[in-house]
Amino acid sequence: MKDNISEKTHWHLVDTTKRKTKLYTDLPKAIEREELRLHYQPKVDLVTNKVIGVEALVRWEHPKLGLIYPNDIIPIAEELGEITSIGNWVIRTACQQNKKWQENGYTPIIMSVNLSMQQFTSDELVSTVKGVLNDTLLSAHYLELEITESMTANVPATISTLKRLKSLGLKISVDDFGTGYSNLAHLKNFPVDVLKIDQSFIKDLIQNPIDQAIVKTIIHLASDLNLEVVAEGIETSEHYQFLKEHKCLIGQGYLFSKPVDSHTFIEKVHYIESGKYRSLG
Repeated sequence: MKDNISEKTHWHLVDTTKRKTKLYTDLPKAIEREELRLHYQPKVDLVTNKVIGVEALVRWEHPKLGLIYPNDIIPIAEELGEITSIGNWVIRTACQQNKKWQENGYTPIIMSVNLSMQQFTSDELVSTVKGVLNDTLLSAHYLELEITESMTANVPATISTLKRLKSLGLKISVDDFGTGYSNLAHLKNFPVDVLKIDQSFIKDLIQNPIDQAIVKTIIHLASDLNLEVVAEGIETSEHYQFLKEHKCLIGQGYLFSKPVDSHTFIEKVHYIESGKYRSLG
């Protein structure tokens, strides 16, 4: 899921060119300097209000420029060839955090991590994920890897990689579904578990009949293929009611919580499971 960031930062105080140069210079050192952070956005069962999953989203806490979001981190990381190392750091850190929550007695949930194109096509991906699971002692069924449709254009390679990942026991989700390369004939052959409805279809859902038709179609498609369906970008109680009425049973978005740090996440779980969010949407 792409972050729906609306918070203002102080970036406007820094000259754009100088800031970009600073980011390019400093990003390769971000992991070594322990400046990367993960924030977590809950996935909620729309019927029971239970938090059943969480998506890990990377942040860069730059010492001078403040908190930097994926839309700025990822393109630079790709250009610099750092995206795989950052992506691997995210997988490891997310699994460590999920295991820590379990050891602290919290109800186990599934941790979702986004893969980049370079990660997904890397020959080392499966061995890297297997190594992380072994090192962190996290059961594979508590890890979900998210790919996008644009990564699936090479069908034979996609099927091979997905099968190898699935053999580890984890789940696979197709993120931003409906916005990219869609070939339903191929989709039926992909060993995936979840379709995520892109937030662009949710934003104007109540006012836009076309978005309503697309959302309902994806929900029915997922049901027919025996896949879970998750709606991202839920911001209002009207979104919530529409999706619940049309049998989309899992959602995430600002109605429940923005992405937050690991400590705040536990507080958000209690808040969400109380059902109080529904009166504020």
